[in-house]
Amino acid sequence: MLSKTTARACLSCGKTLKGRSDKKFCDDYCRNNYNNQLKSDDTNSVRLINNQLNKNRKVLQGALPEDKETSKITREQLLLKGFSFKYFTHLYNTKTGNTYYYCYDYGYRQLEKDLYLIVRQKED
Repeated sequence: MLSKTTARACLSCGKTLKGRSDKKFCDDYCRNNYNNQLKSDDTNSVRLINNQLNKNRKVLQGALPEDKETSKITREQLLLKGFSFKYFTHLYNTKTGNTYYYCYDYGYRQLEKDLYLIVRQKED
């Protein structure tokens, strides 16, 4: 009795597969491409947020000279450099009730309506 085999197709490119019966992809390129496509939707938003956090850190770092502990900058200057107030890594509340928003090791706090204080986290 002859067994009828169904043609199997690569999950990535659709080419007909030859070889093992449990084979899903025609080569490593297709396997990697398929898995990257599956993960891209999930990780794309995380990647975009991490990119913005890194950009925020670079903007704060550029606004604070190496030889100073604090610096002041306007909201407009931050925004023009691509800073997004929506994203930060953590908060720090002082004993006096001030809240600092940090992007990794650089932080900021609003002083007045359009003026911000930039600080660098002290190393322990």
